[in-house]
Amino acid sequence: MTARRACPPAVGPLEGYAARFDEVFGSLAQRRGFREYLTGLLLPRERNKTLTALAGAEPVVGAGAPAVQRLQFFVSESAWDAEAVNARRLELLAADAATAPHGQGVLVVDDSGDRKDGRATAHVARQYLGSVGKTDNGIVTVSTLWADERVYYPLHVAPYTPAGRLPGGGQDPAFATKPQIAVDLVAKAVAAGVGFAAVVGDCCYGPSETLTLVAALEAAGLPYVLALRPRMKTWAPANDAHSPVEAAQALSWRSRRRPGGWQQVTRRLRDGHTETWWAGDARLAGWGPDRAVRLVVATTDPATLPEHSTWYLVTNRPRPDHQSPQSALPAADLAEVVRCYGLRNWVEQGYKQVKHELGWADFQVRSTTAIRRHYILVCCAFSFCWQAVITDRPPTVAHPHQPRRPTRQSPREGAHPTVHIGQTETDATLADHTTTHPRLANPGHTAATLLASLVQRAPTTPTPGPAHRRRYRPPDTRLPPALTNHR
Repeated sequence: MTARRACPPAVGPLEGYAARFDEVFGSLAQRRGFREYLTGLLLPRERNKTLTALAGAEPVVGAGAPAVQRLQFFVSESAWDAEAVNARRLELLAADAATAPHGQGVLVVDDSGDRKDGRATAHVARQYLGSVGKTDNGIVTVSTLWADERVYYPLHVAPYTPAGRLPGGGQDPAFATKPQIAVDLVAKAVAAGVGFAAVVGDCCYGPSETLTLVAALEAAGLPYVLALRPRMKTWAPANDAHSPVEAAQALSWRSRRRPGGWQQVTRRLRDGHTETWWAGDARLAGWGPDRAVRLVVATTDPATLPEHSTWYLVTNRPRPDHQSPQSALPAADLAEVVRCYGLRNWVEQGYKQVKHELGWADFQVRSTTAIRRHYILVCCAFSFCWQAVITDRPPTVAHPHQPRRPTRQSPREGAHPTVHIGQTETDATLADHTTTHPRLANPGHTAATLLASLVQRAPTTPTPGPAHRRRYRPPDTRLPPALTNHR
């Protein structure tokens, strides 16, 4: 049997991570492309992480450079299986005790949209985009994320194709709504052996929108905690509550001494501080504390039910005092229901990291194959951040004086210096990008820190050969502020 040719190593600890994917790729070129793509995603850049930026080439004019064309072929045309790469990524996370999913975490379902121009790119259409808060031309992706109080990471992702992009419209066999896509992604998580206390989603995936996801979870016997729209109207007798808000008001809050149907719940956030919330089992239509599905309301102020800090949740996890012997679902008191839904907010933090630091929406490819591959590669970079942060604290670089901001040169003033991956000048520049909170549950904002740690372990001699040269532009030293209070 012919020995496998050695692949040029990735810089620093990234090589140890990338090497564990080698069996998934069938050629040296694919293994090298995987390393180069991840390195480009992780390196701090002052412009969007398009293919030219990932390869370190000049924008527009550098599109024809060999390094750019090599990455273009790798993500668009090379024969490798993105699902197999993602499966290996999840295997690595599960094999590490620090990141392995367990039954106390949650499986978050959500979607996110980003602007994209034109219609030549797959899945792009005029639709509502959560990132901009309005209808615009763009692409929407449905995803699942696993989270507990310490760790969170994406599991599976799938782009949504609007009916208008398909020949048969909404009746086309290939059309699937976002909740239908979510059902498929939840099934993949279960098949991968991911444990969780509940499937969690906002009101876009709750009963107020569609019964698709709820029905699928009920049929599969999976626990869920899903949000309702506050003023969703339901049928009920004239004297009963007709919306979640009315059901919450029926819990009869008077004061802290006379809370009515409300109970005090303490939420403990990851940074160590606590918040006092109030929660209660309400009744609405067929939902109630003694029913198969409960309506739980949680809020910071039962008297006013503030819009931005009040949750209306349905769950099929029974109350401890109404646990049925026939039910296989674990019981959950009010504090547990609130805890599960509170973990949903990690998905919002994850979007900030993959989009702001790792280039989630910066791709310049058009086919659905290439788009899906890009998403999986970003997920691989995100998972590397987690495993590097948890297993090895990035060192803090001691500066004898305040580092001076690099001076930008225009093309007229002189060409940008050419350096090699692993070269000392690159190490020094990246090392300046350390952060003050490298062990926060915030791998996106520590991407630069991780590469500072990474390059400090890198070879101090250039990697020979023109294939590993890149055009270097000094990165922006400004970093987003650390977000320490996640709710």
